[in-house]
Amino acid sequence: MAGYRVGPDYIATHRVFVAVDATDRPFGFYSLILDPPQVDLMFVSDLAQGLGIGRRLAEHMKAQARAEGIASVRVVSHPPAEGFYRSVGARRVGTLRANPPSVAWDRPELAFVLD
Repeated sequence: MAGYRVGPDYIATHRVFVAVDATDRPFGFYSLILDPPQVDLMFVSDLAQGLGIGRRLAEHMKAQARAEGIASVRVVSHPPAEGFYRSVGARRVGTLRANPPSVAWDRPELAFVLD
């Protein structure tokens, strides 16, 4: 994801939430699209991985979705992140096939089913 940028136009049109440290330095973020419900992006800084930031972001996302009356939130995951999403309650529902040249690998499709 080197060089990937989330700019003002993206933030203006999506619900973006940021986890910051005590000095307001960002540690991670996610964006939630409401229609159709899906996590568009979720990232945690390499420096903050293993500290529970991703878990807290996922719990926050689920609370936001529930508050909107959403029953299920879709996630198309980078393959190495599938284990994380499953550990925070997502279930595998399918696979999106590679679409070269933009995406060269199959991606797990998961869903958070919200009570």
